[in-house]
This record gives sequence, structure tokens and C-alpha cells, in this order.
Amino acid sequence: MSKIKILSTKKLTESESSFLSDFDVIDEDFIRIELLNFDIDIDIDLLLFTSKNAVLSVLKNEKKARLKQIQCICVGEKTKELLEKNGFSVLDFSHYAEDLTKIISEKYSDKSFAFLCGNLRREVLPDFFKENKVKFFEIQVYTNEFSSKKIDKKVDAILFFSPSGVHSFLEKNTISDEICFCIGTTTSEALAPYTKNIILSEKPTFASVLEKVKEIFKP
Repeated sequence: MSKIKILSTKKLTESESSFLSDFDVIDEDFIRIELLNFDIDIDIDLLLFTSKNAVLSVLKNEKKARLKQIQCICVGEKTKELLEKNGFSVLDFSHYAEDLTKIISEKYSDKSFAFLCGNLRREVLPDFFKENKVKFFEIQVYTNEFSSKKIDKKVDAILFFSPSGVHSFLEKNTISDEICFCIGTTTSEALAPYTKNIILSEKPTFASVLEKVKEIFKP
């Protein structure tokens, strides 16, 4: 019996590849990340992160020691873990930006924020800050660029981890009857115009997507 064929639109680590060893896996990075030099020469109360890439950029910054003295809030369980692993204090986190706006409204609306983000960031948080007159400074700390590849091999499933990953894939490929696994609602919303075969992971984490794949295709 031939193995289920899966395409991951993001490169897998050795442990992730091992987790999917029962499958025939193609993994390619459909997004290219560049970490940027930046400067924060402002007085703010809190740092706001919505991705691990923003954290990685801060960790490369020459002023990271000073930035570690500023408390954080963030989107994403893995973002929180990376911050805490590297000595940052995380006051609150949520799985989605929409949920974080509620936390900010309830607890931090009198604070000022440095929103550390990429070039393709969504409007949810900036719009919230503007509408609620919360003081914030938006600082671009990385770029997120399409790196689309033509995939000629027919696969049974495709794994998507961001809206930009969806759009990059569709630059050179189409979706027919493949089952599409998505990391979260924003990714599934980006995919919805192109297919009905969407399965959402239990949590918006990479590991949860892989677990959902094994659950769906279990022998």
C-alpha cells in the first residue's frame, strides 16, 4: 500500500519529519524571511509581538539587553515560549490577535506599545489601537516575501501555516481535491475562496497541524 503524499509549505525540522515518517512528505519554504536592523529610540511601556520572527529579529538587535527590560504581550503560544526562553517577561498572550485586543482593552489600554511586526502584518491590532486611542508605535523588524515553487508531484494533502504561505503557493500552483490543513482561522480564511476541503488544527501551532494530519489519516 502506497504512503499518503503530503506537501508542507514550510520546511520541517528533523523531529517534525520523524513525526510524519509514515507519510511521503515534500517540504518547501514558500515564504522567505529577512530579519531587519531597527532602532527603538522611544519610551514605551510594553512590547507587542505577533510572531516568532519578530522575536528572532529582536534577539539579533544590538539593543536586545535594554529591550529585555520591557515587559511583553504577544500572539501565539510558541512566540510566548521563545520570549520567555530568552529572558523576556510576558504578561499576557492569546492565540489570535482578535482575542489580544480584548485583553488590551481590559487591562492595558492606558499603556503605550511598540508593535514589532513584519511587512505583511494584518490590520487588526493597528485598527484597534487607532479606534481606541491607545498609544502605539509600529516598527517593522522583518520582511516576509513570497518564495513560490511549482510542485509537479500530485499530493493528497497540503499543510498551510500562514495567509502569505497560501498566496505564495497559489502563485505557481492550483488546488483541486487535496485536503488542506491550516494552522489557524486567518490561514483558513485566506484559503476558503479556493477550496472547501479545509481542516483546522485544534490549536494554532505547528505541532497541532501535524497531529491533525495523523488523526485524519490514521490507519
